[in-house]
Amino acid sequence: MSEILNAIPRTALPFDLPFSVPMRALKPVTYGLMHLVVAITVAFTLTGSWKAALAIGLIEPAVQTIAYTLHERAWSHAPAASVDARASAR
Repeated sequence: MSEILNAIPRTALPFDLPFSVPMRALKPVTYGLMHLVVAITVAFTLTGSWKAALAIGLIEPAVQTIAYTLHERAWSHAPAASVDARASAR
């Protein structure tokens, strides 16, 4: 499998950016843009209104980002029971 992955060319983008940005920094940006497009498209499909679609599409990702942050914080405080500990308890 690693031979196949190593054979894939490492072309990052089909165009050059005017500034240097690590690829790992571009991933959340492109994901955010994709999220906006999907949210606006779904909202337009449901409402038929571009105004409502843009309002929903811009608000929903912002709320989702806050919800995700709270979710991650809650999980980081959860007790970390390992699979081995649960297996040995049986």
